[in-house]
Amino acid sequence: MSASFFSHEQGQLAYDDAGSGPLVVCLPSLGDLRGEYRFLTPQLVAAGYRVIQMDLRGHGESSTGWSEYSVEGIGRDLLALIHHLDAGPALVIGTSISAAAGVWAAAESAAAAESTAAAKASQAISALVLIGPAVRGSVSPFMQSVYRLLLSRPWAPALWVRYYASLYPTRKPADFTTYLAALRSNLNEPGRIEAMLGLVLAYKAASEDRLSRVNLPVRVIMGSKDPDFKDPEKEARWVSTQLKGDYLMIQGAGHYPHSELPEITGPVVLEFIQSLKNHPEPVYVP
Repeated sequence: MSASFFSHEQGQLAYDDAGSGPLVVCLPSLGDLRGEYRFLTPQLVAAGYRVIQMDLRGHGESSTGWSEYSVEGIGRDLLALIHHLDAGPALVIGTSISAAAGVWAAAESAAAAESTAAAKASQAISALVLIGPAVRGSVSPFMQSVYRLLLSRPWAPALWVRYYASLYPTRKPADFTTYLAALRSNLNEPGRIEAMLGLVLAYKAASEDRLSRVNLPVRVIMGSKDPDFKDPEKEARWVSTQLKGDYLMIQGAGHYPHSELPEITGPVVLEFIQSLKNHPEPVYVP
């Protein structure tokens, strides 16, 4: 699929646009490509949704050289994309740090709505699906030094894809070798590793401080073997409690249950989306 592009702040953001119907925007994890959703998107399109997959700033086909790689930056990109498409409100699906960006954007959208006479009618986001959400915490000065060393050239792209493979503990997709080669090739491009490092070091207070301000339907999805969390279920429970949502564990899955076990995760996502028909849906006013 050929990417579409739109200009925002200091660069361009790349995205795919498939299907028709209510809008769903999918944001990948740091160090990954928008193709992360290549197995979930067809399920959503077949169910009658318009699905957008966007490369994060500095990643994939989005431009490099941004002055800021942060939760807030991705959140602003998300809101700008929904405004650009003029098709909201959007259900947002975010993985890892993109889940944090979804929380930030939902809180900011609600705050903007409260300052207008339209109130909730101007919200850009209708609901959130947060996969392996990394919505809190900071990186210590010592670990910042470690990450700067590990994510240095020339070894960083090879090291990252090696670690990336470990995030699929039960089953790797049939196209995994090809996908991993494309990811490594992308990370070898100038500015890509630097963008990823910026997001690795990003402080997540921007999302953690806004958890209580989100008043939307939320589902948290977590792989039971997600190596990014000491106790994945405990973290999923905490995030869902803070957001007054629910959570579901995908048994055996790692950090990417939607691409590791899509036949299980896809129906979990769709069941949640279909349940939203019982909730009043705000009308987005750009």
